[in-house]
Amino acid sequence: MTDMNAALILTDKAAAKVRKLRDGEENQDLKLRVYITGGGCAGFSYGFTFDEEEKEGDSHFSNGDVTMLVDPMSFQYLVGSEVDYVEGLNGSQFVVRNPNASSTCGCGSSFSI
Repeated sequence: MTDMNAALILTDKAAAKVRKLRDGEENQDLKLRVYITGGGCAGFSYGFTFDEEEKEGDSHFSNGDVTMLVDPMSFQYLVGSEVDYVEGLNGSQFVVRNPNASSTCGCGSSFSI
């Protein structure tokens, strides 16, 4: 699918973490897949995994040599979002800053629309 850079943003910090993890796995074909699942304390949850292949209907977004994939169902909930990587007192993790979320849970990993 077309790379629509304005639709989702993969920050430099998140791309650097993906590069580091990809290098650790010694697999340059790994792409970060961001998805939405039902559940979580606020209704929907964010998920992150690595995938080697783009699936039919996926949207892809790049930051340098790093690709982020989003499936069509998840894309509608993630339009306009920024995927970042943060390190703090609560640990290190990928996070989504989603302007479509009307509320989020305290841990930041689930949201409602």
